Amino acid sequence: MGAVAVNRKRTEDSFDFNQQSPCPASKKRRFSFGITSPDSNKPYSSAISRISRYPDAKAPLRREIHAPSRANLRYGLPKPKPYDDAKRRAFDALRFFSKDNKRIIDLGEDKEVPVNVKGAVSEVSSVEVVDCDLEEEEEKKNAHVEPPPSSLRRVDDDTTSSMSLARQEAASSLEAYKKLLQSAERRNSKLEALGFEILFNEKKLSQLRQSRPKPVEKALKVPDEPFIPLTEEEEAQVYCAFSAKNRRKVLVTHANSNIDITGEVLQCLTPSAWLNDEVINVYLELLKERETREPKKYLKCHFFNTFFYKKLVSDSGYNYKAVRRWTTQRKLGYALIDCDMIFVPIHRGVHWTLAVINNRDRKFLYLDSLNGVDSKILNALAKYLGDEAKEKSGKDVDVSSWDMEFVEDLPQQQNGYDCGMFMLKYIDFFSRGLGLYFSQEHMPYFRLRTAKEILRLRAD
Repeated sequence: MGAVAVNRKRTEDSFDFNQQSPCPASKKRRFSFGITSPDSNKPYSSAISRISRYPDAKAPLRREIHAPSRANLRYGLPKPKPYDDAKRRAFDALRFFSKDNKRIIDLGEDKEVPVNVKGAVSEVSSVEVVDCDLEEEEEKKNAHVEPPPSSLRRVDDDTTSSMSLARQEAASSLEAYKKLLQSAERRNSKLEALGFEILFNEKKLSQLRQSRPKPVEKALKVPDEPFIPLTEEEEAQVYCAFSAKNRRKVLVTHANSNIDITGEVLQCLTPSAWLNDEVINVYLELLKERETREPKKYLKCHFFNTFFYKKLVSDSGYNYKAVRRWTTQRKLGYALIDCDMIFVPIHRGVHWTLAVINNRDRKFLYLDSLNGVDSKILNALAKYLGDEAKEKSGKDVDVSSWDMEFVEDLPQQQNGYDCGMFMLKYIDFFSRGLGLYFSQEHMPYFRLRTAKEILRLRAD
């Protein structure tokens, strides 16, 4: 492509794209670098001849070339105008200018034409002419502030914005972590304080237990009677009663209580079985008969059956009238207030416990093989004793000064089925005036011995 050094000013007509072209109206004007003459098929030999086809244009104002602004990058480029499009195409052609070689490098046609640098003009689109002097002056003015390419600026802006967002996110996450750490430290301090309080209270409780005065018990020699082993004949009798052929057979009948003991009922004394009401009530009757036979050898006791407490404390609450006739002088032959101990078996759904009214030591005891506590039971028995004494003996017994003790130092069960057997042995040993000198390992023996005593209807 050719270029001529001229300083020709442009008029407004040069920017009028609605101006009639000197070419015939039937053909559209083309902007090409190889425009041919209307008179001949040969291309123009010089740029001057090509420029002469258009009238001289004089621009009313000098126009400066500006770099794209940040707003264009952010909100998008404006819609190009006709003359802006022509200018863009012209500068696309004039990409590099070499002062040393004094020529303009046209990237459009890859041709190099040496020209005079001073006043060189690149006529690219046959519409717009650029003054090289003005361009050089503008380059000198803006040499110290050379705007970076738009693509680089966009990348820099995106990188800066992304870095700022990343810093903000990091700062926010750090603040959240600090708050979480502070809350965790506060929680840990509270947990440490609670742990210290727990240890302090446990030590204080242990000291109180150690300082509690232990009840003075009489030093009694443990007799061999509670642990007399069964003979071979007695064991054979028990195992025969446990056999399947005797399940529906009535083995014994207790006349005073009118309770029949069948082989199926006696099965509750086999290992790992729960004791039932019939076996417990018959055994308590046998303990009372034992005391009657040898009153000097055993304490004077009364043994309530398993239904007494259910009647005394029903769903409607405490009801003395429901059990008032259970302890008449005609039935018992003695008054409860005259007994040393009164035993009350308690059935709590799937667990047997024992309550004791100890008239001799003026206290109420509660014994649980699982070391449980229930003050409601002892309160009900205290009220019952007052009503019973007033009803049967006409005496006012002040039980407010009596102690209520939940016995802790007692044999504990180590399984889930021996609670009934433990309850019976609490009664047996207390009625003998003995301490509770047995443990879980004695339970298999006590089951066989209880079955033997029921089959013979005699407690030893």
